[in-house]
Amino acid sequence: MTDFHISYGTEVAEALRGGRPVVALESTIVSHGLPRPENLRVAREIERTVRDAGAVPATIGMIAGELVVGLDDAQLTRLATVDGVTKLSVRDLAVAAATGADGATTVAATSAVAAAAGIGVFATGGLGGVHREAAHTFDESADLVTLAQTPIAVVCAGVKSILDVGATLERLETLGVAVVGYRTRRFPGFYLTDAGFDLDWSVDSPEQVAAVLAARDEHAVHTGGLLIANPLPVDEQLDPELHDRTLTEGLALLERDGITGKAVTPYLLAHFHSATEGASLAVNVRIILRNAELAARIAVAAASGGTAVPA
Repeated sequence: MTDFHISYGTEVAEALRGGRPVVALESTIVSHGLPRPENLRVAREIERTVRDAGAVPATIGMIAGELVVGLDDAQLTRLATVDGVTKLSVRDLAVAAATGADGATTVAATSAVAAAAGIGVFATGGLGGVHREAAHTFDESADLVTLAQTPIAVVCAGVKSILDVGATLERLETLGVAVVGYRTRRFPGFYLTDAGFDLDWSVDSPEQVAAVLAARDEHAVHTGGLLIANPLPVDEQLDPELHDRTLTEGLALLERDGITGKAVTPYLLAHFHSATEGASLAVNVRIILRNAELAARIAVAAASGGTAVPA
């Protein structure tokens, strides 16, 4: 294989040519973040949620070495059901393409590919960040550095509570990634509505987010990403006591089994699913669907405001 161009799904290509709102979606949640067969059902539901809110979904992934923006249903099914799908960050994309791999894009890779494709809004569940004990392991997600140099708006439920949330916020500040709460001044912790940290800025509507993006585009000064932290309502979060107990158990199991690097997040998410008897999975699904809807509304607001979302 010698042709390594990015391929576009028909619907996505037409939307981009016509200046219609498009929302990027990651594929790691499909291949690594949710158990089978729920993963494929949820992936389709995420795309339907984006469409229902007036935007075009562009799920990004790699099929046999071909980087695709806007997977069709057969491609989505492949990443959701076959074994051996590789988890791809930005640094892995070229190697995976050259070796003909099937791959699912992380937040970092999805953000970078979306920006290259001219898509300025991305919906995910929770951001990667600084891992616990990072002072000794230097274990930090590539999501942070990528967002520091990628002008994309990412709608998320904060960072996964399995991480060091405070350290992650410090790194985001150092790297120059803007963080705003959606109708809140508190930073969410994925499963939890409130991770215990204040935010400097809050936005109240998709139109206000679109205005932030327009200002960034016109200023042409800040080239980093914008995180829109969209917390779950309190009555929809995972029970905090159950969360804390499950996390403590999971961290002990990580150490026992010597799990590190890319394997940490899927390992802990699987533990949460098992230990909470599926309650964490239900919360996870609510998170991504709410974020997909908000991202679509932001993309629509940006497109209808007469200013293209920066890419």
